[in-house]
Amino acid sequence: MDSYIFSPSFVLFILIQVLVTLFSGYYFLISLAGFKHQKEDHGEPPAKRFALITAAHNEEKVIGELLNSLFSLDYPRHLFDIFIVADNCADHTADVCRTFPGVTVMERRSETHKGKGYALEYAFNRIFGLDRQYDAVVVFDADNLVSPNFLRVMNSHLLRGETIIQGYLDTKNPGDTWVTRSIHVGYLLTNRFWQLGKYNLGLTCALGGTGMCLATSVLKTYGWGMTSLTEDLEFQTKALLNNIKVTWAHEARVYDEKPLSMKLSWRQRQRWMQGHCHVATRYMGKLLSEGFRQKNLAMIDGALYLFQPIYIIITGLSMFFSLFQLQRTFADPAWIVLLFVLQFGYFALGLAMERVRPEVYLWFIYYPVFALSWIPVAFTGFLMRNHKVWNHTLHVRNIGLNELQTFTLPEDARFFSDPATKLPHPK
Repeated sequence: MDSYIFSPSFVLFILIQVLVTLFSGYYFLISLAGFKHQKEDHGEPPAKRFALITAAHNEEKVIGELLNSLFSLDYPRHLFDIFIVADNCADHTADVCRTFPGVTVMERRSETHKGKGYALEYAFNRIFGLDRQYDAVVVFDADNLVSPNFLRVMNSHLLRGETIIQGYLDTKNPGDTWVTRSIHVGYLLTNRFWQLGKYNLGLTCALGGTGMCLATSVLKTYGWGMTSLTEDLEFQTKALLNNIKVTWAHEARVYDEKPLSMKLSWRQRQRWMQGHCHVATRYMGKLLSEGFRQKNLAMIDGALYLFQPIYIIITGLSMFFSLFQLQRTFADPAWIVLLFVLQFGYFALGLAMERVRPEVYLWFIYYPVFALSWIPVAFTGFLMRNHKVWNHTLHVRNIGLNELQTFTLPEDARFFSDPATKLPHPK
């Protein structure tokens, strides 16, 4: 036993366990701040003018319902305009959008500059050249549905002086498969314990690529220029280097279609991990050094967030060592079982605070398997971090606001209980 305890493998095991424990403690402390949430009425008079922008690639099957939900927004119609970038489309996306009066359609084609980041850059440049000026742009994906109160909430945050705001990312099709159920649980926990927790602590939140509101003053001052696989992460990192934080709007929801199978989810998440690792190699060191130099906790926290794929990989190594070496040490495997029980009990508290229906708690059956799949996804994403190939996620579910699979308690989803919330086609 003594020779094993002083062996290199055991020392490595201890170092990995220490690192995992430190990061787990860091995440836990942030999550505690997520217990605090006081609903706001967002009753300020509408004042801010918005440009709503969507970059769409071959989205004719779903983009009509996005536009229906945007025309259903509870916000004065003269204070927002809708812009669609039909980006390298080979279908009728542009034609579908043109059937909606008041929607501006921009068609873009490029064989060399493909992807959402380039399409958004194109849209921003066109919009900033218009005579009409906007206070903020809001980015949505073509498969999204948007809660009617979305712009009222963003108007309130902008009036407080916030300039980059992320809306609550929810799921449009949570009950479809075990994969969508697992993803839904993951997003609920992230929104409560990570995003809301960071917002309450005054740290920067994470941009999610959709449902994000960006003040035009920030875009005009610092530019977009984000053409990586995770343009949202790159933008939030560059903003943080300029002492601009991403804030969180817990009551402005955007509903996103999640992949139905593990194969499709794996491909999507691998792209995210590739982009995350690529941004980390470019900015993590600089963000960390600036954080210590300026004694800026938000920057240090931002650097730790960039480290997340490596943390996931190290967690996988920790589990590997635990499985094959723990029986040779002083530890009792019963403690591991107890830790898992405590962890999922804690997660159940998060779901309770999000007021989910009882059946969602049963989805914890699937969630651990899906959560573990992040380890190989992070590993392959790290290995392919310099491979910048955009993989489009195919969307085929044409779901309207009144057809959402809502798994929250009725009082939290009351604006979906009335089929009239889906306005007729604005012809």
